[in-house]
Amino acid sequence: MKKTNLIIFSIILISFAIGAYLYPSMPYYMASHWDARGNVDAYGPKCWALFFMPFFSLFLWLLYIIIPKIDPLKENIEKFRKYYDWFFILITVFFLYVHLLSLSWNLGLKFDMSAAMIPALSLLFFYCGILIEHSQRNWFVGIRTPWTLSSETVWQKTSRVGARFFKILAVFFLASLFFPEFPSILAMILLLPLFVIFLVVYSYLEYRKEKK
Repeated sequence: MKKTNLIIFSIILISFAIGAYLYPSMPYYMASHWDARGNVDAYGPKCWALFFMPFFSLFLWLLYIIIPKIDPLKENIEKFRKYYDWFFILITVFFLYVHLLSLSWNLGLKFDMSAAMIPALSLLFFYCGILIEHSQRNWFVGIRTPWTLSSETVWQKTSRVGARFFKILAVFFLASLFFPEFPSILAMILLLPLFVIFLVVYSYLEYRKEKK
């Protein structure tokens, strides 16, 4: 855990250092948000654009530290701790990558933001599948419904289904980079709420089946 903390802290420190170094070079208002087609749809003050990602990563790091301490089932988190640690390392790297893309754009390097995001999103979603697959019953990480939290069997079954979905979605994200006929990123993201509903219903039905 100490090694993981050092890695995450180093990444966050790099993110802050880059923002501070580039502060004098940036315009007062910077592009700060892009739509699903990669077009800029929002601008913000440079303090916000330069330091939002580092501060958000700092917030996630605090969550990483706090969650295993306050979870009522903290012993179960320790059972998949290496996957938990790597997830927070990966998501910190992901936000550093997004930060660098934003800064590059504002420095005058124009590119397709959606296309640049796809490989990172694919990796993140695929690893979410790995994390969910190996997660043990707890209150913060994984697919948490009243029925998965009430039954180890239902947790495991629902986690397997959820893990497959995230891995498949990651492959579709990556495929959309090479095959324009694939559904857009926005369409695939819109599938997430539908799948969440499916998992809630699935866990309920599995719980009823177990009780019978």
